[in-house]
Formats: sequence, C-alpha cells, structure tokens
Amino acid sequence: MDAITNFPTLDISEFWPSQGAGNNLLYHEIIGKRHIEKAHKHDFFLFMLFEAGSGTHSIDFVDHQVKGQQLHLLFPEQIHKWDLNGDTHAHQLMISRSIFETLANSLRFSLIMYQNYPVINLSNKAYQHILYEFQHIKTELSKPDILWEIIQMRTKLIALMISQEAETIFNNHTVYQTKPLLFRYRSLIDAHYKTEKLVAFYADQLNISANYLNILCKRYFNVSATALIHERLVLEAKRILLTTEKPIKAIAFDLGFYDVAYFSKFFKKQTQITPHVFREQ
Repeated sequence: MDAITNFPTLDISEFWPSQGAGNNLLYHEIIGKRHIEKAHKHDFFLFMLFEAGSGTHSIDFVDHQVKGQQLHLLFPEQIHKWDLNGDTHAHQLMISRSIFETLANSLRFSLIMYQNYPVINLSNKAYQHILYEFQHIKTELSKPDILWEIIQMRTKLIALMISQEAETIFNNHTVYQTKPLLFRYRSLIDAHYKTEKLVAFYADQLNISANYLNILCKRYFNVSATALIHERLVLEAKRILLTTEKPIKAIAFDLGFYDVAYFSKFFKKQTQITPHVFREQ
C-alpha cells in the first residue's frame, strides 16, 4: 500500500486491476501498520471500516483519531494521508464515480455534510451489520462469475445504514437546523467559489442582504461571510499544490485570480506561508 504515495492522484485502476470487470468497485483489507507521508487524492469514493486500530487519518488537512468501530468516508478530490499503527485492521471499499452516482441517493443527507464530518463512530449493532455487508461483498468479488447487482445492492444498503448512523451526528450540529440558510450558503460557496468571491453574490442568491449574511456567519461560525469563501479557496489551492505540478500562475488562474502576485499574497495571508513554501514542505 505504501507504493501509492508515488501517485499524487490515484485512479481506481491502479489497484488490483484483475479483481473485477471495469474496475468499478474493489475491496481491500488493511492489517497492521501503514504510513503515507505524502498526501494524495483519489478519483474514486472510499468507504473505510475500522475493526480496530489507532493512529491518525488526515482528510483535507484535518487529523482524525482512528479507533475501532469507525467508518471513514473519502470523496474524490479530497486530500488524505494516514499514519496507522500496528493494531490496525480495516476494510476498504473503493467505488468508482460511475457506481457512486447510482448509490449517492442512499446517502440521505447532502454530500457536503458527509465531507464536513467524514468520520462516523458506529454503534456496536450498526458496526456488526455494516461489517457483515463488507464481508459478503468481499466473498462475492472473489467468485469467478461476479453478480454485480448483488454487490450494488449491498453497497446501497451500507450507504443507508451509514446515513442512519450519521443522522445523530448531523443533528447535533444544530446551527444548520436553526439556520438552514447557512447550509445553503456553504453549498453555494462550494458551487461558485472559483468565479464568485464577493458576499453580495451569495446574499443575492439567498434573497437576503450581504450585511445580514455577515451577521449570521459571525454569530454562528465566529467568522465573517467572506472568511468562509476564502477558506474554500485556500482548501482547493492546497489540494492542487500538493497533488499536481501545475505552475502557481496556472493555479491562480484556475481559482479565478488573474494576478499571481495577488494570489500569493492572499494565500500567505490565510496560511502564513507562500504557495511555493507550502508545496515544498
């Protein structure tokens, strides 16, 4: 598994190409210590179920402590790396974009919620049920004639059970229940941050004033409305810097900055280091 650090962006076909037709869904088991020093991203979706383990799993530059009966979700384009200790035992389902689109509706909440809270601590009952489905998918994939309909149905069932467990977690983040408008704001940012960097655009989409949107963000997130736009820009800049060799000028242009000096100044203001230094770290 350590060899994957050689590929900044990993395609599902890099993994065991003989395991299944079309490389649409793959199963992999992790036992023992694993370390990925260089962050990378996938072009596929990942369910990762921990039977046991310890260490850290970093997703989009946030470190999550690993333990047993946890499920970690990783979306395409998200940056991750891990440092897993020797007691680790985990199961992975790698799901291509095309397959994931067929089961996305089984994740009953907005995908942004799962990306913001990618680690779910499972009840013992839910863990046992999900593990059961993982093991049966593993068995089905090992057959000479794979019945993909069964695998897809089991994967959808896993997604539904994850949603059931995630409901409590998401409901605890009452800011989105109290002010669903703020959830819409974050969704709009995710859709338009490259081209729209002014709060006025989003406020107009939400049919409120920019001043009121700013008041809500400060009250519920303790940051300005502009800061949330900047946060998303910096996240994407970090992802591109770490996983591509694009010139910084090209990255700036991709993110809607037409002056590389201004982009570098913006990035440094947000992170205290320049894009070049961040890439070289």
